[in-house]
Amino acid sequence: MGLKKYLQESFTELFHKVTWPTWSELQNSAVLVMIATLIIALIVSAMDFSFSRTMQFIYSLLY
Repeated sequence: MGLKKYLQESFTELFHKVTWPTWSELQNSAVLVMIATLIIALIVSAMDFSFSRTMQFIYSLLY
């Protein structure tokens, strides 16, 4: 009995209380996420490259 009530209330909430984004808002959000992902990937790549070069330099001093 509890599961049926839960499903009914979930259905009602999804279709009558939730505000869904418009297609334009969804596209803008997707573009924003892609740009943020690209920026973070570039930052991580730069950090990885600089750390790699630093470690190569340190190892070259030791060996």
